Amino acid sequence: SPSTLCLSLQIGRLVIGQNGIMSTPAMSCMIRKVRAIGGIVLTACHNPGGPDGDFGIKFNTSNGGPAPEAILDKIFQISKTIEEYAICPDLKVHLSTTGKQTFDLENKFKPFTVEIVDSVDSYANMLRNIFDFAALKELLSGPNHIKIRIDAMHGATGPYVKRILCEELGSPANSAINCIPKEDFGGHCPDPNLVHATDLVETMTDGQYDFGAAFDGDGDHNMILGKNGFFVNPSDSVAIIAANIFNIPYFQQSGVRGFARSMPTSGALDKVAKATKIQLHETPAGWKFFVNLMDAGKLSLCGEESFGTSSDHIREKDGLWAVLAWLSILAFKKQSVEEIMKDHWQKYGRNFFTRYDYEEVDPETANRIMEDLEAMISGKSFIGDTFSAGEKTYQVYKADIFEYTDPVDGSILRNQGLRIIFSDSSRIIFSHSGTSCARATIRLYLDSYEKDPQKICQDPQVRSYD
Repeated sequence: SPSTLCLSLQIGRLVIGQNGIMSTPAMSCMIRKVRAIGGIVLTACHNPGGPDGDFGIKFNTSNGGPAPEAILDKIFQISKTIEEYAICPDLKVHLSTTGKQTFDLENKFKPFTVEIVDSVDSYANMLRNIFDFAALKELLSGPNHIKIRIDAMHGATGPYVKRILCEELGSPANSAINCIPKEDFGGHCPDPNLVHATDLVETMTDGQYDFGAAFDGDGDHNMILGKNGFFVNPSDSVAIIAANIFNIPYFQQSGVRGFARSMPTSGALDKVAKATKIQLHETPAGWKFFVNLMDAGKLSLCGEESFGTSSDHIREKDGLWAVLAWLSILAFKKQSVEEIMKDHWQKYGRNFFTRYDYEEVDPETANRIMEDLEAMISGKSFIGDTFSAGEKTYQVYKADIFEYTDPVDGSILRNQGLRIIFSDSSRIIFSHSGTSCARATIRLYLDSYEKDPQKICQDPQVRSYD
């Protein structure tokens, strides 16, 4: 690869996960532990993998977080000037054997060191310092233990699930499935949602398991399910963790500096932030915006509607962390997932949230749609308009094109989606992605707030069509 020249000239030590497997959150943990200048993740993420599937390269900087746009742009510009690169075809690295391997290369580092590490060890040790493992072990293997079902979807999280949830915390070995990483993810799309994690969803619906979770290919996304297949929307998931954040020892010790969500994510977290008087940040989609807040000491917990949740313990989304956070809440409250969720709605109200993706749209058509929508919401007469859906009436309080001013560096990011905000905090959001040389996607987000206790248990899909 073009990066080989850079590595051989500038890097004296490489740290690689045993057998080449390391989840994205574990990579972030490892970068921070060994004080690396950065890390590279080769992954299909939550897309189909294998020879005919997707393949991507993610670069994380020394803080363990995704590289900012400025760095990626610089890398791209440099890549266009490369005229040649050197490789070492005879350099044989044994990825299955932990320990240091040294090589005499024609560079300034003598010797060049490749260290193969058990990446689960460092990550598991980090989690032990965050959660009460004794309470979790009692929950999963004590006399009154709950039954869990965890689907690693043949991604990188499998070894972590087996070691931490099964071997250390005592959940039976058969409670974790699809834990052997495969390059094609077993022929399935490793996207932890109701569409692609169908095996887990079907298993959970028969009522034999109390808690279920699934992870994507590189371990940074997660889905939470309760008994009988009760689905926890990702926007609700981060709100639940926020409302019960001091059930987790890490936050008892460090305190909570702030909450954050991406703009399209529902306002469920906002209600918790207001009640607890903890500052809330609303950012564009993209984890790097959260990382900037974390590095400045302004953020402790954050989440996205796209099944990503984490805290400032690392600088990435962390699927297994989110699962242990939920299990910690179950252990403390001694309630089911559904009971915890419904109690939360009773207290804070419910944000009925759903998203529709309109893919493969002609780019010109997509642009015209967004331009027409912008023209409609920009008119002064639009503010104050009322719209009825079912028995409910919504009055427009605000309509704008979302822009974000970073409170850390003052940078401004414009044109991040059209927002229609109603007087009760309900929202309709439109976003557009794509370029002139590719098909476009228009996303519609519906976020309807309801505080009537008699109506909070409706089906979100039914609610969104009212």
